[in-house]
Amino acid sequence: MAKKVVVGMSGGVDSSVAAYLLKEQGYDVIGVTMQIWQDEEREVREENGGCCGLSAVDDARRVAQKLDIPYYVMNFRQEFKENVMDYFVEEYLAGRTPNPCIACNRYVKWESMLRRSMEIGADYIATGHYARIARLRNGRYAVRNSVTAKKDQTYALYNLTQEQLARTLMPVGEYTKEEIRQLADEAGLPVAHKPDSQEICFIPDHDYAAFIDREAGERVPGQGNFVTSDGQVLGRHLGITHYTVGQRKGLNLAMGHPVFVTQLRPDTDEVVIGEAEDVFGDILYCDHINFMGMAELTQPRKVLAKIRYAHAGEQCLIEKVAEDVIRCTFEKPVRAITPGQAVVFYEDGCVLGGGSITGVCPPGV
Repeated sequence: MAKKVVVGMSGGVDSSVAAYLLKEQGYDVIGVTMQIWQDEEREVREENGGCCGLSAVDDARRVAQKLDIPYYVMNFRQEFKENVMDYFVEEYLAGRTPNPCIACNRYVKWESMLRRSMEIGADYIATGHYARIARLRNGRYAVRNSVTAKKDQTYALYNLTQEQLARTLMPVGEYTKEEIRQLADEAGLPVAHKPDSQEICFIPDHDYAAFIDREAGERVPGQGNFVTSDGQVLGRHLGITHYTVGQRKGLNLAMGHPVFVTQLRPDTDEVVIGEAEDVFGDILYCDHINFMGMAELTQPRKVLAKIRYAHAGEQCLIEKVAEDVIRCTFEKPVRAITPGQAVVFYEDGCVLGGGSITGVCPPGV
């Protein structure tokens, strides 16, 4: 009897080809799109393109019909609102820069969808991520780099659990983007040449600050001061939710040369401004650790670490300094260590684990 797999179909070419490949491999495939939009008004939903909007449902349904597989829309609005949208707002209010895709992967695409899939008798869930699942010699599961560094999405998957990984298939990780589009063409899939979605799905206009203003209302911090690290006032800013560490554009400071955001201080509503060299650092601390390829960090370990999705990675030494706190010391300074973003540890192309960056000082200091 064929193993049953629920494929999360976003309406894009990657997840569509994932469903196609798994059917070709003999799996009993069911297509599912997550309903995450919050407004029931049809005209609003049609404007919500993203990866799971109404247009995504139409595209995914057409692909499912072409592949002759069952297709359903599952309602995850509450889970998405609590674990992704609310988290996004709270992090910005606290002066941190969140990564909503990581939260969505862990708590919606995997935790919620996996639970719902198991309830209907599925053996696995699958997605169109450019990553692979590996079973390491120590017996643990880990996310492994895809065959194409250009599209590799392992960074955003570091927070998955062992149980989730054991029940996950990622067939797209064995191919390049060009090969995926060619497969879609050959299979006659109607989304073969559909452009990739670039924006955060619940903020398609990219205006993060306006979204936070709407969601947080009176809790949104007002204007404050741009300051230097030693407290010199340089001017007024729009509110800390408009800025992130490393930012240069949109500061509207007449300094005569480029300057950068080096720190956000939510307690005083200050945005600290510095020179280009001030944006670099060689030590960071992280908490909320998720161990993946290793069960625990018992002694210092040299790894490759990425501090953002597009970061190529840098060699560093990681060591546990407190319960659920790891210090990372980089061999070369890295640019824009940003509280709220993830730091992900790699060894031999596999994710060992990662955590949430608290800053360049230990938590609470």
